[in-house]
Amino acid sequence: MPTVPSILGFGAIAIDDIVYVDQPLSAGKGKVRQSARAFGGNVATALAAVVRLGGTAGYIGWLGSAADDAVLRDLVASGVETVFAPRHPDARPVRSRITVGSDGERFIAYDDDAMLGTAPDFPDDILSRATVLIVDSYAIRSLDVVARARDLGLAILGDIEWSNGPATERLTALCDHLILPLGFARTATGCRSPSEMLDALWLPSRSAVVLTDGGRGVYYRGREETGLWHLPPHRVVVVDSTGAGDCFHGAYAHALTRGADTAGRVAFAAAAAALSITGRGGREALPTDYQVTELLASTNAPSAVELKNSHTDTVT
Repeated sequence: MPTVPSILGFGAIAIDDIVYVDQPLSAGKGKVRQSARAFGGNVATALAAVVRLGGTAGYIGWLGSAADDAVLRDLVASGVETVFAPRHPDARPVRSRITVGSDGERFIAYDDDAMLGTAPDFPDDILSRATVLIVDSYAIRSLDVVARARDLGLAILGDIEWSNGPATERLTALCDHLILPLGFARTATGCRSPSEMLDALWLPSRSAVVLTDGGRGVYYRGREETGLWHLPPHRVVVVDSTGAGDCFHGAYAHALTRGADTAGRVAFAAAAAALSITGRGGREALPTDYQVTELLASTNAPSAVELKNSHTDTVT
């Protein structure tokens, strides 16, 4: 049997048609500057980021059975292991159309009527040889596999962006490393401030809760640290924010396999995500470990500050 990668994942895998326009999205319209087609998806991009950083990653969601399947070829080209992924002739990727404004912000329109999740009988023998399982919101279609992975001792890293009711609540409870966009955390908890959201999402079984907030940085709580923390953003030139969150998840997982504590994982992931938005598309600017380390060592690298009911702990 081939070596099982340290980090496995299943969930959204997409083909993105991207249009870059010369105005911010708020302008309502703009002239097309460039068009491109790229491969993306939350988990697929996260796994590609792991490989770029020097880790090992494997996709274990449904893939098409054709040998020349475009998604399969892209994963292989990205260095992501696919030999363990179940195959089905009806499997196809999510299709997305993304408009990117001149300020780097984007709007994603997607068709997710696709075969997502993984095989219900995915073998424990493979799961047990990995360290981390990355899943996204679509893992509600394979909750039993996530539960088995958790029971086998894998760290479950959840990238949850939308809710489907009780199934999503169960998935969220299975994630010991819960990394959410702050906007979804607000909706899910009904809380206003990051500290209230962090507390509302915390469970005794959690290792970390992390809330990403784009250009406003990251908020987090970890089992190893006392208190609640805010890491301000790195100051970089934003070209395209597509895939930044996915890169964050992959970099966090990679740091986790290297034994970093919560603060170290968040700092590493935030630096990787910052570098990823300096190029077009979700994959073009995925950074290397050296690039992330260099950014973290720079004189302008931000430091985390504890949340103490300051103005930084209020979002509007």
